[in-house]
This record gives sequence, C-alpha cells and structure tokens, in this order.
Amino acid sequence: MIGIVVSRADYASTHIRDQLLECTSWETQTDESRPNADGGGTYYTTPGFELREFDELHIYLDDPSVAFSAPEQLEFVVFVSRHSGNTGKLLTAHVTGNFGPAEYGGTDGGLARAAPNAQKAIVASMQQYAPDEYDVGIECTHHGPSEMTVPSLFAEVGSDDPQWRDPEAARAVAKAVLDCQTDADRIDSDGNTRHVVGFGGGHYAPRFTRVVMETDWAVGHIGADWQLEELGDATANCDVIDRAFAASNAALAVVEGTKPTLTSVISELGYRVVSETWLSVVGDRSLSLVKQVESELSSIDDGLRFGAGETDSDELTYVSLPDELLAAASGIDLDRTYKAVKSHTVAFETTEGATKPVGRAAIHSNDAYDALVDEVSAILTEKYDSVTRTDGEIVATTVGFDPERASTLGIPEGPKFGQLASGRAIEHDGQTITPETVSTEQVDRFIISRR
Repeated sequence: MIGIVVSRADYASTHIRDQLLECTSWETQTDESRPNADGGGTYYTTPGFELREFDELHIYLDDPSVAFSAPEQLEFVVFVSRHSGNTGKLLTAHVTGNFGPAEYGGTDGGLARAAPNAQKAIVASMQQYAPDEYDVGIECTHHGPSEMTVPSLFAEVGSDDPQWRDPEAARAVAKAVLDCQTDADRIDSDGNTRHVVGFGGGHYAPRFTRVVMETDWAVGHIGADWQLEELGDATANCDVIDRAFAASNAALAVVEGTKPTLTSVISELGYRVVSETWLSVVGDRSLSLVKQVESELSSIDDGLRFGAGETDSDELTYVSLPDELLAAASGIDLDRTYKAVKSHTVAFETTEGATKPVGRAAIHSNDAYDALVDEVSAILTEKYDSVTRTDGEIVATTVGFDPERASTLGIPEGPKFGQLASGRAIEHDGQTITPETVSTEQVDRFIISRR
C-alpha cells in the first residue's frame, strides 16, 4: 500500500488532493482513534492507496506513517506539496532530511529512508502529464521529515501561487502519484539495488535529474554543494555520509566536482564512487558481469563498452581484437566497424573517446570472434578488389594507379595523372598509355590472433 499525506496548511497540497479524488474512485472512511488534525477523522482509500490529511505543514510532521490503517503494509509514503522558489513552472520530486542543521523540519543530520524507485517512477509520469511550459526535475535533500519508519518522498507543484492554483498542474502531480504503484527500491534480478547517492552540484541537481530520466538507475539522497557546506568536514561527519548511503539503500555514489576528502571518506566507508558515464554504460546489465569485465579488461571510465552478445559471465572468453584490421576498416566506415564489434562481443575496449574499438574484448564463443572478423573484413571490400581469409590472417588486395611508374614513362604530373588514376587511357608521345600500364598491385595483410 502507498500512503499519501496531505497538509491542510498547504493550498497546493489540498488542491492536489482534490485532483486525486477526482482522478479515480475512493471510499470514504472514518478513523475516530486519532485527532482530525493528526491524520484521523475522514480519510480515503482506493486499491493500493490510502490518503490521510494533517493540519501541520508536511516538513514539520514527525512520522505520519503511523497514522495509516496498516503502517506495516506501507511500501512508501508520498507527500503531495507545493514547491516554492524562483523556478517558474515546475513539477518536482525529492527525498527528505538534512545533511546539516535542521532549519526546516526534521533533525540535524537526520535523513529519512528514501524511495529511489518511486521517485524515478513519479518523475517519469510527471514528464508524461506535465502541462505545457512546465519543467520536471528532482531536488537535493533539504528539509524534514527525517524520522520516517517507511521510505518516503515529496511530489510537488511549483513554484508560486499561480502554479499552486493551476488545476492542470495539480492534476499532473495527482496522476503521477496514482501511476506509481511500484516498489520503493529498484532491485535487479541478482538482488542488487540500482541506486546511487548524489554529492555536489546545485539544488536542482541537473546531473542527478539526468541519471533519473536517462539511465536505468535511481537516485536516493543528494547532498548538493550548499548542503555539504552545512555538513562541514566530511571526515568529522562521516556518520552522516554513511547514513546517506544506508537511507538510500545504495552502495554507489556520483560526486560532482573535485572533492578529494569526500571521495576518500566514501571509499573508507566501503562505498564506490562512479561516474554518470559509468551508470549510462552499465544500464541494466548484471553488476557481477560489470565487475568481472572491468577486472579483466579496462574500466568503463577508461573506455570499456558493452556489446550485444550473450552475457553469462561464467562462460566468457577474453581475446585480443584484430587492431590493424579494425583500424583499416574504421578508416573506411567507422560506424559500421563499431557496430560489427558491438554485435559480436559482450564487452570491448575502445580509444579516442570510446569511438574506436581497440585492445581486448570479452566474447561468448570462438564462433562470435570468427563472425566479428568476417563482418569487419567485409568492410574492406569497399576499398580493396579482393579480400580473403586464410589461417591467421586477412589478405586484402587492390590494383591501383602508381605515380612512380607513370613518371618513369615521362608522364608529367597533372591532368594526365588524374585521367590514369580514374581508369582512363591517355595519349603520350604518340603512344596510348592504358591504366594497366601504370598500375601496381597492393597487398595488405592483417594478422588475426585471439591471444
């Protein structure tokens, strides 16, 4: 069950409530065991959801999850709320707590249990339903509550009174919440969470918004630069850093900017710092596979990329790519060469900003390697007259205009060179010179070895 918290002290919150009640059918219930101001009295249920109202502003509530009819069955709680700021038309989501002093609810250094997968799902639905001219994003962790017994997040409409009273915006948030019948955590088939903690950057977290919107990963707590200033020395406050990972159910972090002390503390706590590129490249792949191929080959940040081959990490073979053959084929058609390597490997090393395959690769079988060589060799036929594969090498042959041979016949450089090079005969000193007369055969050999 998903709990929805409405604050009567927030007009945008009650406006979203009204839209929630209109979007689907609800049963009206009464809870006489709690004061009306504290979630009791009239409340509403619909399959998968329960909606409770409170007099207090959301950020100052202690733990509203206890007000619900079955707190132990709550997957997460979503606070529907206003967003205030100089940010125009904006729908936003974020998790709650404080890296430093609790100026706006919660506790000092207290971080609520995040709902990263729910946040990702709500943001995706906000993108779908947002009215024209409304942006969608996430924010850093920046206010209470902190002491929640279940995962939670805020879903907000902003950023001023016209937007708080905009029925289309309120309805977009309402529909996004109702779409979010999902788990709080994003867990893969191996039981690993696909969450990261964010550190650095601005309050509205564009890098982490991209992670949420454009990768397979979800984001838990975000300590923006201003929150890290509030935190103070990362070493002295390593318990808060550790708490951010625990509350996000994450083992990975993305750190924006150069923060050597923070990065060192994260590593000492047993967590790993990865890049946005790492998350994008890894996607939904098995983390055990990623760990294995990064160990055997290079790292993702050094250019490792994944192919389309089968990915059972127990059956991988590591081979040398035919670098000279790949270089020749890349000079003819780089995109086609890259796709050929990708289609027949599980992972492969690259150079030049991950644009050119080179080095070593992980493959699923020798047949895959042979298929790769054959497909890349076929690219050479665009340049060479014949391409054959023998044991251990590719032999590529072409016959072309030889300027030196033409010069030995006294033919001057200029238009006649161009005619011969294009395959046309010329007249020179009363003789007909055919292209064959001034052509030579070029043979290039490319060694093929899996070692």
